[in-house]
Amino acid sequence: MAEPRERTQKQGTFTAAGGCSEPESGITRVFQVLGKRWTGLVLAALMNGPGHFAQLRRAVPGISERMLSDRLTELASLGLVVRTVEEGPPLRVSYKLTDAGLALKPAMTELTRWADSHLPDEAPGCPSQFRA
Repeated sequence: MAEPRERTQKQGTFTAAGGCSEPESGITRVFQVLGKRWTGLVLAALMNGPGHFAQLRRAVPGISERMLSDRLTELASLGLVVRTVEEGPPLRVSYKLTDAGLALKPAMTELTRWADSHLPDEAPGCPSQFRA
């Protein structure tokens, strides 16, 4: 039998009586963007100022050129990053956060504080019995 659902006045979402609730559409949209691998790290790398592609590649260890290019293109299409071509030679491309991208800084700062307080410094690795 289905649990009764009620609409909360504060959030306007449906909840099971006394239980969890459906996430707001705003938070769903946020995690559709920031939940993608590398996106948050690319944004974080640009928080203190613009960077060229090669600088970003070094600032985000482990990201491939293809993935970095894809993430930057997506962030630009969302209006969070602007791409600037600097005529050469050599031709260089730089990226910087837009006002909308910079508006994420307080949230990113709070997420960093939360992680420092609640997450281990290192992600759990392979159990010792499985290491070579």
